Amino acid sequence: MINESALLESKSLRDSVLERTDVLDRVKALSLLPDGMHVTTAMVAAYFGVGLTAITSLVHDHREELDASGYRVLTGTELNSFKEVSGIQSRSRSLALFSRRAVLNVAMLLRDSKVARQVRVYLLDMEYLVRTQPVENSAPTAPDDLDTRIDQRITHILGKTIVPMFNALIESSGEHRRELIALRTGVQRIERSLRRHSIRLQRLEGPHGDGANTDVMSSIDAMSGREFEQHVAELLHLDGCTDVVVQGGCGDRGVDITGRTPDGRRVAVQCKRFAPGLSITSSDMQKFVGAAKVLHVSEVALFVATCHFTREALKVATAGGVTAVQRGMLAEWSTGKPLQILL
Repeated sequence: MINESALLESKSLRDSVLERTDVLDRVKALSLLPDGMHVTTAMVAAYFGVGLTAITSLVHDHREELDASGYRVLTGTELNSFKEVSGIQSRSRSLALFSRRAVLNVAMLLRDSKVARQVRVYLLDMEYLVRTQPVENSAPTAPDDLDTRIDQRITHILGKTIVPMFNALIESSGEHRRELIALRTGVQRIERSLRRHSIRLQRLEGPHGDGANTDVMSSIDAMSGREFEQHVAELLHLDGCTDVVVQGGCGDRGVDITGRTPDGRRVAVQCKRFAPGLSITSSDMQKFVGAAKVLHVSEVALFVATCHFTREALKVATAGGVTAVQRGMLAEWSTGKPLQILL
C-alpha cells in the first residue's frame, strides 16, 4: 500500500485522487462560505490548524498546481459580484478563494499539519479499498437489496455528478446565479434525505451485530458535519425525545442540538464527526461541560463523536455529568440500541 508521504512528492498521484473531496469532511468538518463552494485563506488555515503564513507560503510555492485545482484571487467587478452573492463584508481589494478541490490539494502538499496528514492517510486508505474490493458476481439480487443499491447509486450520482454540474454552472453564470444556487441546495437536500433513509433502513431492518455496526459507521463516516448533526437528531427522535432542534452555526453557544427527553428533561448535545484515528481531548470536553451545564442549564448532556475520547476527556465527562458517546456506542445507538440516559 502506498505511504501517505508519496502524495507530497508525486503530482500525478495527487491529480489521480483530486476528485475525492468527500474525504475532507470525513476527517474534519470543512466550513464553507455562504455560496457553498469556496473557503478563504483564513478558513483553510483554521481547518488544517496552521497559521496563515503556512498557507500563503504553500500557495506561493505551488501556485500553478493550485490554480488548476480551483484556487482563485478575485478583484474588481468580479470581487464585487461575489460579495453581493455570498454576503461577505470586506473592504479588501482582493479575495483569495479555495474550492474544495484546492483545499484537498493543499492537504496533499501541507507537511506540518496533523489534519493534513490524516486526510492523506484516509485518502489513500479509501483508494486502496476501492482498488482491492472484489468484483460483485452476477447472482440474482433480492428486491430489497436492489432498492438499496438504487438508492445508493442515486445518492452517488447526485453527490458526484449533479452537484458538481451545478457548481460549474454557478461559476459561469451571472444572470441566473441565485436560481442555480437554490436548485443546487434542493438537490443536496434530496441527497441528504436519501442518506438518512439508508441509515434508518439499516437500523430498522439490518442485522444487529458487528457487521451491522461496521456498515452503519461507514455511512456515518461519509457524512458531512451538518449531516452528522441531523443524524444524531434523528436518533434522539427515535428514542422519544421532543423539541429537538439542530442549532448549527457560530451562534450555537457551544451546543449543536437541544431537546427534551421523553420525561421532559433538558438535553444538550455536542457532535464531533472526526476521523476514527483522532480523539476528543479534555479541552474539548471542558468547553462542552461549561456550555451544556452553565449556558444551557441542561439536565442531560451528550458528547457524541465518531472517534474515541482520551482518558482525561472521559474523566472530565464523568466529573461534569456528561455522557460520552464514542464510536462503539454510537454504532450501537445507530443500529437500534436505545441510549439509556434518555429513557
